Amino acid sequence: MVGTFTGGAHPHEAKQATESQPISEVPAPELVIIPLSQHTGAPSRPVVKAGDEVKIGTKLAEADGFISVPAHSSVSGKVKAIADYPHPLGRRMPAVAIENDGNDEWIDLSGWDDLTGAAPQAVRDAVKEAGIVGLGGAAFPTHVKLSPPEGKDIDTVILNGAECEPYLTADHRLMLEYPDEILAGFEVIKHVVEAGQAFIGIERNKPDAIRLLSEKVVGREGMEVAALKVKYPQGAEKQLIKAITGREVPCGGLPMDVGCLVQNVGTALAVFEALKLGKPLIQRVLTLSGSAAKNPGNFKVRIGTPFSHIISYAGGTAEECRKLIMGGPMMGIAQHTDEVPVVKGTSGILLMSEAEVLRDEPGPCIRCGRCVDYCPMRLVPNEIARMVEKGKLDLAEEYGVFDCMECGVCSFVCPSKIKHVHLMKQGKAEILAMRRKQKES
Repeated sequence: MVGTFTGGAHPHEAKQATESQPISEVPAPELVIIPLSQHTGAPSRPVVKAGDEVKIGTKLAEADGFISVPAHSSVSGKVKAIADYPHPLGRRMPAVAIENDGNDEWIDLSGWDDLTGAAPQAVRDAVKEAGIVGLGGAAFPTHVKLSPPEGKDIDTVILNGAECEPYLTADHRLMLEYPDEILAGFEVIKHVVEAGQAFIGIERNKPDAIRLLSEKVVGREGMEVAALKVKYPQGAEKQLIKAITGREVPCGGLPMDVGCLVQNVGTALAVFEALKLGKPLIQRVLTLSGSAAKNPGNFKVRIGTPFSHIISYAGGTAEECRKLIMGGPMMGIAQHTDEVPVVKGTSGILLMSEAEVLRDEPGPCIRCGRCVDYCPMRLVPNEIARMVEKGKLDLAEEYGVFDCMECGVCSFVCPSKIKHVHLMKQGKAEILAMRRKQKES
């Protein structure tokens, strides 16, 4: 089975520097900065104060609503402050700063022996309390995904091991180094939503992972590996569902609308550790790469660790870094400082050299249609961008600006280097601001 989807592009993979590098653990820094907002939904609400002593796993903040999760300490030590600190989203946001005492003392942990025999609601509650979110980058609360509304039955679950973003190899290494734990977590996910079939989607540029997991799923009921064509954005939910099942999620719809649920391989591992070991989500694996990185690799790091600490641990920079990105080069977020902390959605840290940074100024649209041909959502990006520029937001919305997933394919293939994604983001923000203003008036 070799699946794919309509549209998409083939950016240079740039995975060679790290795909064979085993995961190594970065020592905890002297100070961690744990943001209260590091997931989709309402920020978590602090339950500690400056001066409090904490251990690894101590709850620092509780969920503030259904679409929210708690935050936990990733070190033992003392709460220094609850204040605004630099955040990867580009502005200062509330966070809990903790001075590490170096003792690495954990809270008391207790796990379950029978993971697939537990009541579904008990699993959802435990996953929420562990602060688990999607670790592929979107950071959507996992317990919410595991709670489809009445009438939205899930018959198919998909484990996302595609990792289609250039440079990133953390998920690849997780599949090679923690296959049994990932599959155990995936079986729990399958059990909770009572799905009959389960697929593990992996791009064909990871033959070792395909081979290993194909061996590991033998004997697991309803579970198989789906080898996927190497194409970006193969790992996006809607494209992954189309490639594996042939089902199309409708515009404005969700995977549950076609009976599917998608979770990342790192999320499945976190689910396993939360239930089996009682561990909350206090660390994650990420890729450090880019030609300005002296020693690229895959690293297990504590949540709240400053980027600067990880870069220093990996030997610093090989040459001047012209651009620092959290995530991959296609959908990642450029950073203005390396003092931002790792959050739950930090899948990668890229140190880009002058040669890797595109500096072409955008020119006029030549109406070539490449952005339309390659758009995986089958939109008309050039027209949407034009409507945003002209302030015709009603037409931008009519043309589907909110269906854009900001994958960057349109900008990547555009010969005029038009910043389509920037304009898409701008259009969405302006429409939402207009709606809020109308609601308030």
